[in-house]
Amino acid sequence: MNKYQYKVQGVDYEVEIEEVEGNIAKVNVNGIPFEVELQKPINAAKHPTMTRPKVEAPKPAAPTPAPAAAAPAQPAAPVGAGSPVKAPLPGTVTEIKVQVGQQVNVGDVVLVLEAMKMQNNIEAEYAGTVTSITVKQGETVMEGSVLLTIG
Repeated sequence: MNKYQYKVQGVDYEVEIEEVEGNIAKVNVNGIPFEVELQKPINAAKHPTMTRPKVEAPKPAAPTPAPAAAAPAQPAAPVGAGSPVKAPLPGTVTEIKVQVGQQVNVGDVVLVLEAMKMQNNIEAEYAGTVTSITVKQGETVMEGSVLLTIG
């Protein structure tokens, strides 16, 4: 298993290559599993050591919606639709206080971001329903990274 550090558009990614068969590589990017298609298969006979495949920036996995509580029926916003809540500074996500499908109001704390040994409460800038969460606890984010969307 090989581990590499990549930076794509200013965002750091830890890529762990688990297995390569033909032109398909099974990788973990920041702990999220992906199957990556290589432009050319790696020939094990020609290349006894694995070469670095081109890894595309990961697309956030669509989280599963939380079970709906007994509430008045409202049309559900499409997953990922809405206004993004972005990181105001680089840091590490220490706590995610909301779930997909949860209603939030302006000013509700949705996430805690640690930066320079300080815990920063990230508040909802919009009222609505959380349609996606694009980070996970322990992940390092850069300033301007989308943390979640509210629709």
